[in-house]
Amino acid sequence: MLYKIAICDDDPVDQELVTGLLREWSETTGRPVSLQTFASAEQFLFHYAEEKDYQILVLDIEMGKMNGVELAKKLRQDNTGLQLLFVTGFPDFIAEGYEVDAVHYLMKPLEKEKFFRAMNKAAERSSEAEPVLLLEEGGEVSRIALKEIFYVEVFSHSCVLHTKEGTVEYRTAIGRLSEELGEGFVRVHRSYLVNLERIRRITKTDVILENGEAVPLARRKYNEVNLAFITYYKGRLGINENN
Repeated sequence: MLYKIAICDDDPVDQELVTGLLREWSETTGRPVSLQTFASAEQFLFHYAEEKDYQILVLDIEMGKMNGVELAKKLRQDNTGLQLLFVTGFPDFIAEGYEVDAVHYLMKPLEKEKFFRAMNKAAERSSEAEPVLLLEEGGEVSRIALKEIFYVEVFSHSCVLHTKEGTVEYRTAIGRLSEELGEGFVRVHRSYLVNLERIRRITKTDVILENGEAVPLARRKYNEVNLAFITYYKGRLGINENN
């Protein structure tokens, strides 16, 4: 797994220090990283508007007009999966830091061992975070939580994702999208993929979803979909095959 990490600090010396520690952490743990630095909260937000796929953000507190805590609170409005690690010389904001579910609040000057432990925790939490689908279209990247998707409908060279908030068109092949979505989705028809978590019941001809929509079920797919549905919920309930 490649960890996409942002460093937000208005001090170039501290930026360089954190970047060096992150590279060393990457080599030590065998976790590959992609790093990008930002000199202000505003600069990060401008970039974040186009790229929301960062997994970890290492940020200072005292920065220009918008401080690190204000940035974190803004990010938390629509992103609970981003792991936040505060690195600062000011202890005054510790309580506010944990209000935004920060992984850790480290004081400068940084101690390498403490920083590495905090990064290990951030990486573990990132791996356990809510799974999302990253959509890349026209140079823009957006993210959709998998649980928000009810089903996918295929049209020629495009896939239409039916979500809680409406529909999203994504130009990709159904086979590739199926791989990206993973085992939580099942092909019920040559033109449909369904989120197993959103199935209410299965009939001989349709898959009925939680929102009341009925998705066509191919006759030859009935046994496969039924088994996938049962296996999925046994897994969620912790039921093994011997129970």
